[in-house]
Amino acid sequence: MLIAAARFLRKDNHLVKKFPFFPLLVTTTESINKTKPIMQKITVAKGDGIGPEIMDATLSILKAANARIEWDEIEIGEQLYLSGNTSGIDKKAWDKIVGNQVFLKAPITTPQGGGYKSLNVTMRKTLGLYANIRPCKSFHPFVATKHPEMDVVIIRENEEDLYAGIEHRQTEEVVQCLKLISRPGCEKIIRYAFEYARLYKRKKVSCFVKDNIMKMTDGLFHTIFKEIAVEYPDIETDNWIIDIGAARLADTPEMFDVIVTANLYGDVISDIAAQITGSVGLAGSANIGQKCAMFEAIHGSAPPIAGQNVANPSGLLRAAVMMLSHIGQQDVAEIVKNAWACTIEEGIHTADIYKENVSRQLVGTREFAQAVIARIDKQPSIIPVADYEKDVQLLLPVYARKTPAKKVLKGVDVFVDWKGGEVEELASSLQRLNNGIELTMITNRGVKVWPEGFNETFCTDHWRCRYEIPSERAAEKGYIPDLLRKAISENIDVIKTENLYEFDGVKGFSLGQGQ
Repeated sequence: MLIAAARFLRKDNHLVKKFPFFPLLVTTTESINKTKPIMQKITVAKGDGIGPEIMDATLSILKAANARIEWDEIEIGEQLYLSGNTSGIDKKAWDKIVGNQVFLKAPITTPQGGGYKSLNVTMRKTLGLYANIRPCKSFHPFVATKHPEMDVVIIRENEEDLYAGIEHRQTEEVVQCLKLISRPGCEKIIRYAFEYARLYKRKKVSCFVKDNIMKMTDGLFHTIFKEIAVEYPDIETDNWIIDIGAARLADTPEMFDVIVTANLYGDVISDIAAQITGSVGLAGSANIGQKCAMFEAIHGSAPPIAGQNVANPSGLLRAAVMMLSHIGQQDVAEIVKNAWACTIEEGIHTADIYKENVSRQLVGTREFAQAVIARIDKQPSIIPVADYEKDVQLLLPVYARKTPAKKVLKGVDVFVDWKGGEVEELASSLQRLNNGIELTMITNRGVKVWPEGFNETFCTDHWRCRYEIPSERAAEKGYIPDLLRKAISENIDVIKTENLYEFDGVKGFSLGQGQ
């Protein structure tokens, strides 16, 4: 008899069975009592600050619960940064992570300044971990909260948006950060959210965007949400502008079930949601890709309390529970989660959630872990008992590229560093560059200042100068280098250009504010 779990991928509306990355248990009925269970090899990083303490506590609980795991430990984070490694990770560590494909990570410290890149962001993007899942549930009355019915899962796109980290100082006064939103990125995360909702019997998926302002980037996310939603008629949907959505989440989280959103918004609202459940220290997260997965607490490394045996290991422990479920050890996940729930119910709390007349005993990191271990094989009385469906995997989406659109060049935005006087003077110089495409607009920080601008508009030294073809025909690409050569002769300091395209007759560029 072959005992195995299988992973399924959705492709072209068919289910394609693929074997998972975790080892398969192969045995027979005759030898079942003689065969040792296959151990899952994972990678562990103890991180910085409170990381080593909460990781040791978590691993001790997993070991006591007989989790079928072994681990390779790697060093990442602050010490590597300070030794001159600007990425915070070396090749040997990458090899371990990629080889094992399951990574349990404690918080790390990224030194401020100095050009250090966030290792968390680097890992998510390098490993293709496009989906960040953050369950935020209240544990009333044992953990103080104003929202006892709250049970929200935030699913955050993990690879793009402003977290692409593409920034430039373009003039003396202006720096730029590029917000990149792609159709593949939107489709993958939105479909993941609907599949998650269906698998875990959630009733509603809400989309959070800011497409009243960012009509193209956030507009694309919202458009794809609506396209995919029609494929899931059994799931209710709604959409929210991020500001009022976040306000309602903070005030009335009970109205939400699953929220799907872009990277930056998801980062912000998931911390808000975790905090209003009672403590950020209780929240774990999963980062899921097609091949690899990373599990971590959502809080930081908290250097001020490092080494004091006061940190709450619950966030990392709950992330480890998600890991156990992911690798097919739902039985162990249930044991650990129920033991943790019993500890919380009995009022054995660390300082971050300790409250007079609710908590019974104030404990440190190690003592909390020992209390969880002492309650293994027990079940909570009030907090819902963990009961994971066995041998079930999420239907992970596979992106299929669309038929290419007809792409037509319609002009170019030329960005200029100019510290002159009146904008009419700049426009006069720029009009001398007309060469078949013509200057039609100048904006400053997105606001139209020419033609027919307002003297009241404050302007910096960073100007967007739009040249467009004055007819329905396409622009010739030769126009652009010719225009730039003329700019040099006119002593116009061009700092960058952006081509203006139409796709199947639809403008692929925004209007200026005030047009």
